[in-house]
Amino acid sequence: MITLTTLRDAPLVLNAILIEAVRSTPDTTIQLVGGQTYVVKETLEEVKAATIDFYRQVGLTGLNSVRRLEDGRRKEKE
Repeated sequence: MITLTTLRDAPLVLNAILIEAVRSTPDTTIQLVGGQTYVVKETLEEVKAATIDFYRQVGLTGLNSVRRLEDGRRKEKE
């Protein structure tokens, strides 16, 4: 979960795994996979950094690079 701030200065806690898109138009708008949208005070870069930090905390970073390594090893064995 990441904690952000709404335009009315209220805290907003989002499940970062459900974020589908983040746009800066100029307000930062977050769209979740269920279609809900939220407008927050944080910049696009701040939301991105918070999301990456969350992914690191739960061990979800680096999965693609691990898969690529495993795929490369399989190809070497063939």
